[in-house]
Parts: sequence; C-alpha cells; structure tokens
Amino acid sequence: MDIRNEEGASGGRYAAEVEGHAAEMTYSRASPKLIIIDHTAVSDALRGKGVGQALALHAVDAARAGGWKIIPLCPFFKAQAQRHPEWQDVVN
Repeated sequence: MDIRNEEGASGGRYAAEVEGHAAEMTYSRASPKLIIIDHTAVSDALRGKGVGQALALHAVDAARAGGWKIIPLCPFFKAQAQRHPEWQDVVN
C-alpha cells in the first residue's frame, strides 16, 4: 500500500488510495517535536482490510524517523495505540 504524506504549515495528512477508494489520517503540528492525530477516515469499502492500521503504523514510523511524539486525539488511533504497547516510545 502506498501512503503519501501531504504536509502544510500547521499540519497535514497521511493518505492512501486502495482499490479506487480513499483513506486518510489527519494531524496538526503542535510544535516541531509534537503532532496531534485528530482524525482517521477510511472508506466503507475498505473497512476490515487493514488500511486504518497501515495509516497508524505509518504515522508511528514517521514519528520515530522524525524524532517527534504523537498525541492521539483520534479515537481510532488512540485505540490502536492501546493495542500496541510497542508504540509507547512515540505516543504521549
């Protein structure tokens, strides 16, 4: 799955298109070392196919590579972070 990062001045999103359907995870940048993941949207046609999980893992990998932390306001991401204690190095 190809996930692209689209970043603006105050935030951005991780976006994917799978089987012609879109999915995204949006975030705002609170500081150079802190992002707030605030929303995940996955098309109904993609539910149950691991697309949301792939977006969440991409966000974690990006945080590790960039040296920043994540505040999980998005209920989906927050639930994923609770299921993955190995993410605690980047999840606040």
